[in-house]
Amino acid sequence: MAQIFPSQEWVEDLIRVVNTDSRYAEIARNWEGDLIFVIEPDEGQEPQGDTLRIYLDLWHGRCRGGHLITDNEGSVLLPRYVLSAPRSIFLKILSGKLDAVQAMLTRRLRVDGRLAYMLRNIPTVLDFVRCARQVEIYV
Repeated sequence: MAQIFPSQEWVEDLIRVVNTDSRYAEIARNWEGDLIFVIEPDEGQEPQGDTLRIYLDLWHGRCRGGHLITDNEGSVLLPRYVLSAPRSIFLKILSGKLDAVQAMLTRRLRVDGRLAYMLRNIPTVLDFVRCARQVEIYV
């Protein structure tokens, strides 16, 4: 079933996909790092929406949890990575129109955290994106 991106339902579907995907489990078996996606409103979007954030706890080929972050919770979480971009960039990555690594290297997807670690783990990053693309998005 298609989900609105970003939404708690989308996050729950992503967690289900990640945790049932044996290929991801194998490729990401050594990955250690939680993250926050910061989904910014698109410039010129009317009405101007809020910035939304998603937390995902990725650990050794599994997602131990995740959720849409509430305003009062955001300052408490200290993830290893924060990935920020306008909603349209996330949608391009999730639809396959933009490569995630290219987006990081060109700073269309901004990374706060150890970019070198992510670049050394490109197979894990790309397979996570493959899993995320399996969650159908309602546009």
